[in-house]
Amino acid sequence: MRPVTPADAATVAAHRYPDERDTPERAVYAAWVADAIQDGVYLGFLLESGGEVIAGAGVTLLHWGPTRGDPQPWRARVVNVWTHPDWRRAGHARPLVMACLNALRERGITRVSLGSSDMARPLYGALGFAASPHEMNLILRAAQAE
Repeated sequence: MRPVTPADAATVAAHRYPDERDTPERAVYAAWVADAIQDGVYLGFLLESGGEVIAGAGVTLLHWGPTRGDPQPWRARVVNVWTHPDWRRAGHARPLVMACLNALRERGITRVSLGSSDMARPLYGALGFAASPHEMNLILRAAQAE
């Protein structure tokens, strides 16, 4: 296992957008993640076998501001947890996510969220993540020029 570097940005983007239909999204995300790694707001780890990346996981740091009961201004979101289909169900995601959580602990970050597939929910539950019925989302449309 090794930490990601800006040179891994295309690999991380392929993990985020693994479907061929999402290929056009990869370049924009790769450019963003390369900068985010350089700026220290994206942390991640890759697992290799025979010189090929077989799994990865990352975390995005969000400057959130202090909240009631928590003066720590940073939050984190686990992202891009991916395992090559030939290597799934072999326990590779757990140490990668743990490496991300340990990197957060080293930085004093206490609040971590993630989105989960049904397949990954047991893993995250075993790591202490709890489902939340409170999260809601809204997509704001760009303001129209008059």
